[in-house]
Amino acid sequence: MTGVWFVVLMILFHGFCLTVAGSNHSTRPDSVNIGVLYSFKTTVGRIAKIAIEAAIEDINSDPSILGETKLNVSMQEDSKYRGFLSIAEALHLTAKRTVAIIGPQSSVTAHVISHIANELQVPLLSVSATDPTLSSLQFPFFVRTTHSDLYQMTAIAELVDYYGWREVIAIYVDDDHGRNGISVLGDKLAERRCRISFKAPMSPEATREEITNVLVQVALAESRIIVVHTIAAWGPKVFKVAKHLEMMGAGYVWIATHFLSTLLDTNGPLPHDTMDMIQGVLTLRIHTPDSELRRRFVSRWKNLTRANDTAKSNVRLGLSTYGLYAYDTVYALARALDSFFKQGNRITFSYDPKLSELRGDNLHLDSVSIFDQGNVLRESIYEVDMTGVTGTFRYASDGNLVNPAYEILNVIGTGSRRIGYWSNYTGLSVVAPEVLYAHPPNRSAASQKLRPVIWPGNTEQKPRGWVFPNNGRLLKIGVPVGFSYRQFVSQVQGTDMFKGFCIDVFLSALNLLPYGVPYRLVPFGDGHSNPNSNELVRLITAGVFDGAVGDITITTQRTRMVDFTQPFIGSGLVVVAPVRKSDSSAWAFLRSFSPQMWGVTAIFFLAVGAVVWILEHRSNDEFRGPPRKQVVTVLWFSFSTMFFAHRENTVSTLGRLVLLIWLFVVLIINSSYTASLTSILTVQQLSSPIKGIETLVASTEPVGYLQGSFSRNYLIEEIGIDESRLVPLRTPEESAKALRDGPKKGGVAAYVDERAYIELFLSSRCEFSIVGQEFTRNGHFRETRLWRLTCRRPY
Repeated sequence: MTGVWFVVLMILFHGFCLTVAGSNHSTRPDSVNIGVLYSFKTTVGRIAKIAIEAAIEDINSDPSILGETKLNVSMQEDSKYRGFLSIAEALHLTAKRTVAIIGPQSSVTAHVISHIANELQVPLLSVSATDPTLSSLQFPFFVRTTHSDLYQMTAIAELVDYYGWREVIAIYVDDDHGRNGISVLGDKLAERRCRISFKAPMSPEATREEITNVLVQVALAESRIIVVHTIAAWGPKVFKVAKHLEMMGAGYVWIATHFLSTLLDTNGPLPHDTMDMIQGVLTLRIHTPDSELRRRFVSRWKNLTRANDTAKSNVRLGLSTYGLYAYDTVYALARALDSFFKQGNRITFSYDPKLSELRGDNLHLDSVSIFDQGNVLRESIYEVDMTGVTGTFRYASDGNLVNPAYEILNVIGTGSRRIGYWSNYTGLSVVAPEVLYAHPPNRSAASQKLRPVIWPGNTEQKPRGWVFPNNGRLLKIGVPVGFSYRQFVSQVQGTDMFKGFCIDVFLSALNLLPYGVPYRLVPFGDGHSNPNSNELVRLITAGVFDGAVGDITITTQRTRMVDFTQPFIGSGLVVVAPVRKSDSSAWAFLRSFSPQMWGVTAIFFLAVGAVVWILEHRSNDEFRGPPRKQVVTVLWFSFSTMFFAHRENTVSTLGRLVLLIWLFVVLIINSSYTASLTSILTVQQLSSPIKGIETLVASTEPVGYLQGSFSRNYLIEEIGIDESRLVPLRTPEESAKALRDGPKKGGVAAYVDERAYIELFLSSRCEFSIVGQEFTRNGHFRETRLWRLTCRRPY
């Protein structure tokens, strides 16, 4: 009986296993419909069609990928891949119950039909729609299977920064693809303290006349770094007109996005006249690492194009990165479907309730339905991790493919030459990115390298990148016109000309430049009072002046507002005070030492004589005798040592040691006295009760300063002198009178100003002198201000 039950259980278990196996197998349909929406009359569309058909054939012939399930592809011509008909064509594909659509070709169309994909939950896989804004949360069913223009624009920004340029001009198609790409470029340039100085949009169907008008404006602009962001069919028109306008010569830099490398790859070698108009242009190409898979596909490409109808045109159709990524896109979709089926999912569709009100009308939307498992398939696509003909095909957490990298090409001769790579991992390099992935990332300036470039005009010298614009205005240079010390800068009366030391330095600097600088000197101030330099600096930051030249002191506050040139006159604050002369007399020799010094010297003479007598009188007969004689001997011995004329011998060891030390001290005293007396008799002696800034801080007497100078704030904020003690003085004559009058007659005890001014002040006024040392805590220098920080040219 037990054996019977065992047999029954085995039969039931076997039947259950067959049922489960049959159930799992039933989730895999015999075929899966996918759609392709491209303009097959364009070069990109033809390449995508060939690559997609090759991938479909390879997948259907390889049961290890989808088993017995086959991929059915519906090719839909996007005849108006910029217009309204693209919507109808996308709806036509979804009516065939497609689980995914490969396309569209343009970012403009992708923006429109992504809303359809969102509504019907059909993943939209695009190889060529590179608009960075398509990666937003607004379009969850848009899956980009190539690299976003976010990385291409980052590469261009780093290229501009690498060569030290700061401003570029952007030429682009005025559509979603062009505007959004250039917007990202502007952001990336701003991160590197660069900017787009001029944007030159053109309509998608621009005529030669429109292109000419735009390029004429570009030629009149300041920057010579031009970035062209467009499509392959439209870009050559720009270069043709630029060549006609002589804008492809020396001094210009043209950087084209990957549309130009696509043109070279698919249609090369280009005709001689076409190559001649793009010589020296830099362009980018998406980098695909070399591998066996890639080499095999490249070798197949010629046969694939021969078998295709495109061979009838007798035009060689080269392989571009669009073809490589189109091939990998189909494989990624197939592997996502395999994972989708392995999870036990079925492909089902349901009607969209939001379209119920529109059913039955002339729109014929009855066939449009929602792909119920669209979210699951989309997640499966993002989880694909494979190695294809383009290398590693895997998505990062932000929905973009990992390891974005570009080749930087220089168009030369009949083709192009690779001058380096850019990758999001290490930046610019001459080493392939896949080699650098094995090492830690290195973004140091020393590691950023590119090979030499042949620039437009067939020159290897890096272009400066800018010129003075033909339609530009003259630079407005503010000149402070003061009332005092006009030797530095002053306006020639009755004219708009200026003279002075600062003007001479400014003109000499301009003469050293290898180019002309159009400028206009504009006076700042009324000429009757000293202008406020802080206000002049503020007007530079406000854009009223482009720069300033004159006797403007560098202070910490001003350096936060503008950029200064190197100082050419050292300066610091000093104190000037009246001094009096010391008259010579017969008793002048006594002034060599102060009374205190004379007293100390006399005491030491007596003390040394007494010490020597104590040490010698017991054993030395010359220090013996009556008390009177001994006193005279001590005095004589002490004072005779001043002239080294002492006759008494010392016999004790201690006595000789004391005498030796004393003679050395006497030598120092004699030398100091001689030097001091010589100075008194040969140099005019000046004295003042003011010894420096410390004396002014400790006193309560008034202090003068130059009106409009920064010294007022410095004395109040840094030194701590009360504001009520400060007296503004406008001219050197007014300052001299205030010093002569002194505090008792309404004048000042001292005058504080910068050394450069004080040297001029004292050159004709010998009754005053600098007392003490310079006391500015931080270095302040007088200099010429050439450019405003926001417009200074760093090239």
